[in-house]
Amino acid sequence: MGSSGKSNDEIVEEIMRIHRCLPARPSIEEVEAAKALIGNLEKEDQLKLDAITRQNKRKDVPEELFRILQEMQRNFVHFQSKEQKWEAMKLLDLDNVHSLFDDLIQRASKCLPSKSQANDNSASFSGSSSLNSPAVTATATAITPSSSFYNTKEPVKVAEMFSRDDSYLNKAKATYLVDGIGVGLRSGDALSRPKIVDSTLKPATTSGQDGEKLSLIKLASMIEVSSKKGSQELILKNKLSDQVEWLPDSMGKLSSLITLDLSENRITVLPTTIGGLSSLQKLDLHSNKIVELPDSIGDLLNLVYLDLSANNLKLLPASFARLAHLQELDLSSNMLSVLPETVGSLVSLKKLIVETNDLEELPHTIGQCTSLKELRADYNRLKALPEAVGRIESLEILSARYNNIRQLPTTMSSLTSLKELNVSFNEIEAMPESLCFATKLVKLNISNNFADLQSLPRSIGNLELLEELDMSNNQIRILPDSFRMLSSLRVLKTEGNPLEVPPGNIAEKGAQAVVQYMADLVANRDVKAQPVKKKKSWAQICCFSRSNKRQRNGGDYVNA
Repeated sequence: MGSSGKSNDEIVEEIMRIHRCLPARPSIEEVEAAKALIGNLEKEDQLKLDAITRQNKRKDVPEELFRILQEMQRNFVHFQSKEQKWEAMKLLDLDNVHSLFDDLIQRASKCLPSKSQANDNSASFSGSSSLNSPAVTATATAITPSSSFYNTKEPVKVAEMFSRDDSYLNKAKATYLVDGIGVGLRSGDALSRPKIVDSTLKPATTSGQDGEKLSLIKLASMIEVSSKKGSQELILKNKLSDQVEWLPDSMGKLSSLITLDLSENRITVLPTTIGGLSSLQKLDLHSNKIVELPDSIGDLLNLVYLDLSANNLKLLPASFARLAHLQELDLSSNMLSVLPETVGSLVSLKKLIVETNDLEELPHTIGQCTSLKELRADYNRLKALPEAVGRIESLEILSARYNNIRQLPTTMSSLTSLKELNVSFNEIEAMPESLCFATKLVKLNISNNFADLQSLPRSIGNLELLEELDMSNNQIRILPDSFRMLSSLRVLKTEGNPLEVPPGNIAEKGAQAVVQYMADLVANRDVKAQPVKKKKSWAQICCFSRSNKRQRNGGDYVNA
């Protein structure tokens, strides 16, 4: 690689050729992300190692066997850590090499002719193909990573920095490119010397947009870029690689974020810094492996929508009580055995989904959720619904399918806004008469209560807006007389009942045929029940008249 006997052009060409052999220089955001990520990894490693140390050995397990297990666990943590750090360390190594080459290129620039001489020698530089591509001028940027094999350098002022994503930095003023050599004035500078262009710099790109799964370092880089741009939306649905099980602490920098979608990944834990997303309104975390939530989630005071469905949650933090603006909460398909009493503090909540959990009861404080319009608690182990449900006058949809409910609360009469009620596949023995005061009810499903449910409320006719009634697979024999008043009924399912009134052939004709049958039945019964006045015979009239006469001789008196 000797350069003796070479001309200026040939030396410049050789310098640029060597520089071009380097991979593209990482952006400032990527470097910052790499350093932060290494710190994160070290903290996570320590937590895992502490957890291994705290493990308890059973008495019947040999001490040596237990120690071997712990040793393997520790070594596996170290192996995983090195694997995750590798990409970040490689990126920092690359940036360090670029910094070194930047210094060398700057020294080479000083050896070139000044501007006045460059005009005379422009022809000689115009033949250098390595300097003909338009690009920004690169100067060195210092990096001080924690690893001992990095060189520590004096940081370069921000005003002098350029990177692949330089939209956040002060750009050079009145800078021009002449045959690949930057020439011009920069603020505070005299006439600058020509500089060799860093041909490895390129515009920053957002990873993961082409279907590629994001590694931990790429995720950290994206967070840094999004933070500096003040991004309001970050959609990472099914974008993270399977190895990404936690999120960098730098997530807390996204204070401008309004929507964050991290659904359908393999995240097991959220960083405590998530509380720093002060502007966040929508957070989608469904279909991950989250076991518990940090208390800092209660700091998301502007949160309106939260989807935590299909995770491994067993408890909710008490800080949930602070989410006063939350309107939609989906906790379905978790492992919750209880909802905290603090759920009553969610006064803005309009939609609550807790289906497919292990709940045996709902907290009494749910009655304080006075804005609630939709409550879905299907596929649990509920034995009853709290009487406090009746205080939720705003409730429009109530679904509690596939539970062990035996009776509904007597306060159902207060649900004046209720439009849909589904309590199918339970153990309900009787429907309360109070339900018939929920006169806005449009859909009612009480099917598959099997041997327990034997009758409908007598006053079911009050539900004049009822359009759909599913009472299939019960033990109902007779419909109440008021059934004839259900003039809006369009869908009626009666199969699986030992119906006698109306008979099966009428039920098969549809809802209005049954309504009409019940109307005719009641009308005919009323006609037969009216008393009939019989005409008196002449003999009866004569006898009656004679017996009521007063005899003048003082015998008989009128028995009035």
